[in-house]
Amino acid sequence: MPIGPLHPQEGFTASYLGVTTVTASSDGVLHTLFRSEQGGHEQVVLCQDRASGLKAVIALHNTDLGPGLGGTRFYPYESEEAAVADALNLSRGMSYKNALAGLDHGGGKAVIIGDPELIKTEELLLAYGRFVASLGGRYVTACDVGTYVADMDVVARECRWTTGRSPENGGAGDSSVLTAFGVFQGMRASAQHLWGDPTLRGRRVGVAGVGKVGHYLVEHLLEDGAEVVITDVREESVRRVTDRHPQVTVVADTEALIRVEGLDIYAPCALGGALNDESVPVLTASVVCGAANNQLAHPGVEKDLQDRGILYAPDYVVNAGGVIQVADELHGFDFDRCKKKAAKIFDTTLQIFARAKEEGVPPAAAADRIAEQRMAEARARR
Repeated sequence: MPIGPLHPQEGFTASYLGVTTVTASSDGVLHTLFRSEQGGHEQVVLCQDRASGLKAVIALHNTDLGPGLGGTRFYPYESEEAAVADALNLSRGMSYKNALAGLDHGGGKAVIIGDPELIKTEELLLAYGRFVASLGGRYVTACDVGTYVADMDVVARECRWTTGRSPENGGAGDSSVLTAFGVFQGMRASAQHLWGDPTLRGRRVGVAGVGKVGHYLVEHLLEDGAEVVITDVREESVRRVTDRHPQVTVVADTEALIRVEGLDIYAPCALGGALNDESVPVLTASVVCGAANNQLAHPGVEKDLQDRGILYAPDYVVNAGGVIQVADELHGFDFDRCKKKAAKIFDTTLQIFARAKEEGVPPAAAADRIAEQRMAEARARR
């Protein structure tokens, strides 16, 4: 059932935490929040500011380990219901990502509805910052798809619980650098587990999406001696890579990439849902390890990958380098300290593969169990 339009009153917030105070049509929201397979969230806030055109959703999934931490996605969703569903999915993923990264943070995420190329303004970002600030530190925001360091600098003018800011404004800068580094560590762990050697030298790696994170990942792969194949919907993103590295092969689209003969590793680095009923049966790679969030289109895809003998490095494990960086910003950013933490993604990924083998489950299930154990232990200490 679709949700009704966000309440037309300026500054309207519908918050679910203990007592439900909903004044807009919300049957669809409540079904998604409490009764669907994506339920179990602690708090969801719908935000609207008429003056700036802001429509946003802030979702907090679990705060047993600490304040929710996760980025702000700015995207032209096809419906408000789709935006709510994405916020719920992403915030749940952040709970697991932060737990496995060893951070004292729970899962939170926000989405702003609309095309950032058309509606993003300083006024809108300031209004969004006021909504985040109204949560009093329960949610700490950062960059995601459609938002950048400069945007977080604006949000931070209204909200001190903002990370991913520029160094000039007391922040850590672009978190894509360590996100890519962490994914590379996950690839190294996958190679160690599958081929007995933590190097990508001589391996053919396909990277779908060479934007904020993907182009940094390409640098790591080439330095390690991998053969790289790329695709991206943005021609300028492809050109940025090929101008610097003409030896990189380009294919037309993701459909072509997943079918590349002799592909060893497939790295989805764009939007989620890349692993689905259509892509998994034709995937030629032996390993999937990429930066995109929520790569599994639905429950059961991880079993399909396992049945085909494809090793899946859970996305929320290997792409945690960025959240490690922004979390450190809250305590006085130190890049070397963060890089050492992100390097541990190699060990965490190997631990997950070992547990999956021991318990006879897909790596995604093993990762979930480790994260849930840490959250449960934190809850028991309260």
